[in-house]
Amino acid sequence: QVQLVESGGGLVQPGGSLRLSCAASGFTFSSYAMSWYRQAPGKERDLVAAIGSAGGSTNYADSVKGRFTISRDNAKNTVYLQMNSLKPEDTAVYYCRAVHLFTYWGRGTQVTVSS
Repeated sequence: QVQLVESGGGLVQPGGSLRLSCAASGFTFSSYAMSWYRQAPGKERDLVAAIGSAGGSTNYADSVKGRFTISRDNAKNTVYLQMNSLKPEDTAVYYCRAVHLFTYWGRGTQVTVSS
């Protein structure tokens, strides 16, 4: 059974940091490109960051460049999103996605940036 389980979300003040994790199971994680998306209320789901299957290539949305870092540990079947200097506009539900032969989505974790 394929599972992507996000964790690490929560409430944080502007300027703070959070580290999201996405634990994968049920498929060959190391063969899949992984990405993080986010969806704010009333808005579309947008790409935040992506990483290649071996971890050697990454790309980021312009709005998070220099603040967020995506990484993966293929030995632990986990992808991470380190989020620093958080802003209120980063508030959203964050989803991880796996893409290769098939596309899989997690259920999301809420991130709220507010004072």
